[in-house]
Amino acid sequence: MEFPDDLKYTKNDEWIRVEGDSGTAGISDYAQDQLSDIVYVEVTAAIGDEVEKGEAFALVESVKAAVDVYMPVTGKITEVNEALIDTPELVNSDPYGQAWMVKFEVSDPSQLDDLMDVEAYKQSIEKRSN
Repeated sequence: MEFPDDLKYTKNDEWIRVEGDSGTAGISDYAQDQLSDIVYVEVTAAIGDEVEKGEAFALVESVKAAVDVYMPVTGKITEVNEALIDTPELVNSDPYGQAWMVKFEVSDPSQLDDLMDVEAYKQSIEKRSN
């Protein structure tokens, strides 16, 4: 399982990559592994929407379950990954690359301080697995 150390993670298994005042978000390798085969992804947020931290912005369905994906920090959506409509399995094969879900302007950079770095995220997963 992959855990890039340039990302921040949420307790709900979302990740965020921040570059300047822009963020990119998706679900972690651990999350896609737990869900198994992803069959459907719907990004419910639209370009221009201001989505609050903790608010659902997407729905992911697998052969096992359907889960909401939550915004790691508040931001204004600037781009939605339309490729996931036709190829939801990208979430399984490349969760940190081609399977990004939204790009957005980070509204409150101080919210990033509430997220986990890679080591804290790995510990979080270990605790849940025991």
